Amino acid sequence: MTITKHALVILGPTATGKTNLAIKLAKQLDAEIISLDSALVYKYMDIGTAKPSLAEQDGVVHHLIDICLPTQRYSAADFRQDCIRLVDDITSRNKRVIICGGTMLYYKALVDGIDNIPKSTDEARAYVKDKLDKYGIQALHQSLEQVDPISYQKLNPNDKQRVCRALEVYYMTNKAISSFYNSNAQKCPFALDEYVLMPQENREYLRELIKLRFLKMLDLGLIDEVESLVRRFDLNLDYPSLRAVGYKQVYEYLQQECSYEQMIDNALIATAHLAKHQMTWLRGALKQRGKALNVGDEHNCQLILDSYHNFLTNNEKDESF
Repeated sequence: MTITKHALVILGPTATGKTNLAIKLAKQLDAEIISLDSALVYKYMDIGTAKPSLAEQDGVVHHLIDICLPTQRYSAADFRQDCIRLVDDITSRNKRVIICGGTMLYYKALVDGIDNIPKSTDEARAYVKDKLDKYGIQALHQSLEQVDPISYQKLNPNDKQRVCRALEVYYMTNKAISSFYNSNAQKCPFALDEYVLMPQENREYLRELIKLRFLKMLDLGLIDEVESLVRRFDLNLDYPSLRAVGYKQVYEYLQQECSYEQMIDNALIATAHLAKHQMTWLRGALKQRGKALNVGDEHNCQLILDSYHNFLTNNEKDESF
């Protein structure tokens, strides 16, 4: 039997049980899992990312976990390139592919292609950081009005990462980052069967899941993990790894910028905000094609298997499982 290139995709906001569901499905389908998570790529960041341990992976091969040091950068473009390569490799071995996670920027890059924006150089990053340290993020955002009015209107004045990125591109190329949008973007080169775990309409349900998970992370030693990372790699909030939700708030607590109780509140608020953005994107982008599943439904695994069988029937006439 030859498997045609495709992937089963499990998406959803944080704390909705995507990983456990993907592992159950992978064992049923003889599949390997490609992680769609911008934090799981980092080594030594285990507790705060809810990274599945080897025991929890239960013999299922996982990809794009522990591939970078916390000091390194990993972009949506890197993910797209790696994911396409992995789908080719896994399929060539007659294994099925499950893409699972909640980093919607990465998924958008895979599905819609990615704009041909040049990578920032160390020199450009240092130049913009110097401006940031001297004048602050509000002033940098204001400077976009003259050189990149589209980004100026689009970006939140407090979105340090994206404002700095827009300025880095301008200083490298003398062109607005918006001028690179949609240039030579290519669609996903294989078929996708998409499933979306969505929480109940009562937002308190998801908030409670988020709270329980974060408190468990603290019990497991998240503060010690962050302290060790900062000491070992000399990390600060200039590094994307430490800006991950949960890590940022614990770092601020370790810097004595807030109390323990405030740190917990800040982390829960930031995680809920992330989940809201994830759900907004999922509802908008996948409402026409993604199949919605209720979080915590014990029948989800079988529902996906039944639907996936129909997908295969329509796309691969000679396949069965």
